[in-house]
Amino acid sequence: MGSCNDQEVEAKCVWVDGPIIVGAGPSGLAVAACLSQHGVPSVILERSDCIASLWKHRTYDRLKLHLPKRFCQLPFMPFPPHFPKYPSKHQFVSYMESYASHFAIHPRFNQTVLRAHFDPSSSLWTVRTHDFHYISPFLIVASGENAEPFFPNIPGINNFHGPIAHTSVYSSGSDYKNKKVLVVGCGNSGMEVSLDLCRHNAIPHMVVRNTVHVLPREMFGISTFGIAMTLHKWFPLRIVDKLLLLMASFILGNTERCGLRRPKTGPIELKNITGKTPVLDVGALAQIKSGKIKVVEGVKEITRNGARFVNGQEKEFDAIILATGYRSNVPTWLKSCDFFTEDGMPKTPFPNGWKGGNGLYTVGFTRRGLLGTASDAINTAQHIADQWKSMKDKKNYCNSRFILLNTS
Repeated sequence: MGSCNDQEVEAKCVWVDGPIIVGAGPSGLAVAACLSQHGVPSVILERSDCIASLWKHRTYDRLKLHLPKRFCQLPFMPFPPHFPKYPSKHQFVSYMESYASHFAIHPRFNQTVLRAHFDPSSSLWTVRTHDFHYISPFLIVASGENAEPFFPNIPGINNFHGPIAHTSVYSSGSDYKNKKVLVVGCGNSGMEVSLDLCRHNAIPHMVVRNTVHVLPREMFGISTFGIAMTLHKWFPLRIVDKLLLLMASFILGNTERCGLRRPKTGPIELKNITGKTPVLDVGALAQIKSGKIKVVEGVKEITRNGARFVNGQEKEFDAIILATGYRSNVPTWLKSCDFFTEDGMPKTPFPNGWKGGNGLYTVGFTRRGLLGTASDAINTAQHIADQWKSMKDKKNYCNSRFILLNTS
């Protein structure tokens, strides 16, 4: 796979003078920008027809960044000063478009990666799309933790008579006015979709199957995340978690009375271990307390007209929304590589999960949001730049001629 054979059409084999980057979301753009700062060219392959397709096409209208903008900016370019503290999804997309323009990043769109494979004999990566075979000594996986919507296998779900939608296709609650809606999932998406449904006069029932940490987005006018980061400079993580929970209890009250049981492990420690993000409340908890968002237990079975729950209760619903998150899709296309788990996450934990072997790198798989993305991008670009400068004259091993792709 590291070379083109005689049966390949000559125009299909492309030598990339620099790394191949898979994905034109924040991770792909960030590492391309960092590489450009070192004078290293790159090529981004993007399956959709635009940058930041997840943000543009798979997010609901009311979405805003959960963290203040200073924690979400990409390397070398802050958000515009006139942007609010928590930019909207449209503002974030605008920022990424400006970012790509500023660093002259031009992804190759409609290039779905079908297979990527390393050839030990040539020490080269071959990345195959429908149109081309791209060849390079470096491969950067930047397709992200949230590449594909996750659809749980709920018994009886195919029997339901009404509409079923994943949050990836949910825009607003305007289509659900006066309807009883079962929202499966109680993470940030489940909470915010339930809140949005309330504001459009729908009747959401949110499934809370497991324990969940709910924290206020801000404490005393300061970002909860910012407080956590500041405290962690002075105290061990478990002390930080105890302080956060103490303050959260003072501000929010006892969430268990609302049917939201907290895990035994603290919110930041749990995030680092499992990647499970605490819910940052933006108003849903008040609606739960008022009874406008109804909390229900885990679903045992979906019926034709609704759902049967693990406690034996049965309710009727007009629609179901799956707020069940996303998954990495890396295992479907990255072959003969043991760097990733079956779930498509690096086996090496943060902060060292950005570097694999044989010229393989990852950006944006830290479970630490855009801060983790920025850290990965900077480390990856520096490491590649150190090698690339000594490899400029490396010759190509293909049997047929390459197209030399212009990456400037």
